[in-house]
Amino acid sequence: MAMIAALALILDALIGWPDGLYRRIGHPVTWLGRLIAALDRGLNRGPWRRAKGALTVVLVVLAAVIPAALVQIWAGPWVAAALAWPLVAARSLDQHLRAVARPLALGDLAGARAATAMIVGRDVTRADEAALARASLESLAENASDGVIAPLFWAATLGLPGIAAYKAINTMDSMIGHRTPRHERFGMVAARLDDVANLIPARLTAGLIALAAGRAAGPALRVAWRDGPAHRSPNAGWPEGAMAGALGVRLSGPRVYADRVAGEPWLNAAAPDPNAADLWRGIAVIRRAVALAGAILIAAALL
Repeated sequence: MAMIAALALILDALIGWPDGLYRRIGHPVTWLGRLIAALDRGLNRGPWRRAKGALTVVLVVLAAVIPAALVQIWAGPWVAAALAWPLVAARSLDQHLRAVARPLALGDLAGARAATAMIVGRDVTRADEAALARASLESLAENASDGVIAPLFWAATLGLPGIAAYKAINTMDSMIGHRTPRHERFGMVAARLDDVANLIPARLTAGLIALAAGRAAGPALRVAWRDGPAHRSPNAGWPEGAMAGALGVRLSGPRVYADRVAGEPWLNAAAPDPNAADLWRGIAVIRRAVALAGAILIAAALL
């Protein structure tokens, strides 16, 4: 199973998911998204919304896992690794964060705001350099867990069915796992299942960030352990806290969404705000963390 995860990461790092391929056939996550959207439209109405949401979770997970299991059994690990490849998003994550870091380093706040709005849900229309760097670093750390380490963990644990199930769960959480009038009950099971699926990977990501931080490993682990549990998410605070400690900056804190101001607690509150240079440093830390994960997977596959 480790070989499947390692090969998927190598393929993603080398070529990502080409734009031409995306234009022709889309992406497995968009295929799952269409199924989730259809079930949301068809089932999210009337009574028993929580039960209907649970049924949606079962149907979507089965739709992802059954073909994946059949492929792994019949076609073997090499084909399984090729199909797991688009479910790892290390290259995409790096590209999206560099798209923020470049204009931010040049003082182009309008360009940095536009790029940041592509990766975060908060309102950044009036964000300054510190707010943009903070939002981007939080997204970088959280998505390193959700988009890279968690898929690799489940691929290494359960093979292609594991990574397929994880992406199905994570996609459902992003689409219906919100505390809104429409989805609070319908998406409850999806949101809780996503919390469980990310429990171990989020903490592994924090550990990898600490290892990748070198001499700042101690502060990274201390901030993750101390401040991570105070985060609104049971999991995201761990990699975000590790990133804050690794860079010696503060993250999280109050932020503006479309309809409200969220008074989130700070991670590493006594540290200064990050800047554009810190965002580049964060990108480098995640690159090293992902490389460490790849080395561990390759070693496990060889053993």
